[in-house]
Amino acid sequence: MPEPIDVVEALLFASEAPVEAERIQEVLDLPSAGQARELVQMLSERLDGEGRALQIIEVGGGFRLVTRPDVAPWLVKLARSRTRSRLSRSALETLAIIAYRQPASRPDIDAVRGVNSEAVLDNLLDRRMVRIAGRKDSPGRPFLYETTRDFLVAFGLRDLADLPKVEGDLVIPEGPPDAPGDAAAASSQSEAGETSPDAATDAGQQDPGAGGAGVTPRG
Repeated sequence: MPEPIDVVEALLFASEAPVEAERIQEVLDLPSAGQARELVQMLSERLDGEGRALQIIEVGGGFRLVTRPDVAPWLVKLARSRTRSRLSRSALETLAIIAYRQPASRPDIDAVRGVNSEAVLDNLLDRRMVRIAGRKDSPGRPFLYETTRDFLVAFGLRDLADLPKVEGDLVIPEGPPDAPGDAAAASSQSEAGETSPDAATDAGQQDPGAGGAGVTPRG
């Protein structure tokens, strides 16, 4: 039978949101929320005393088990390594366009890349690298995309000002891009799950809402 303090640690570890003292009291069937707070304090002191990489913070009316700030550099390297190893060239291209041009619509992205980017955008939304920031005031009112805090963490950036500087401005071509003319390009698009820019519209995409923590676009 685990000790109450161990159960508290498990609750904080498993929860994605802060756990209130009242919830701990309910789960452990304690006489009061004060006793729940005492258990949390005991656990916090144990973690500190053992020099663990985890600590307990009180936020949003509850308690969270989080990593200590001094191990953050290694966590950033881990996130960056995982993201780079899993993101395709198409995804990196699309991320770069959004990062430097945000907020950017899918037609804008398609015009720069020369192919339909719907599948790539869906993948980036699932990974919380980008989020939907609204709709563009243009025919069809396509979604506007911007990068998220997860994007910054994955690439080790403090903010968008840390993006590598590039010469000139990113120019969005006017009108629909020409279809790729060689077989190699067509094969590459097929493997990436992409089609011609006119094959799909934003109507098939679902707005996920907040997605990740937002990043304020540069003007």
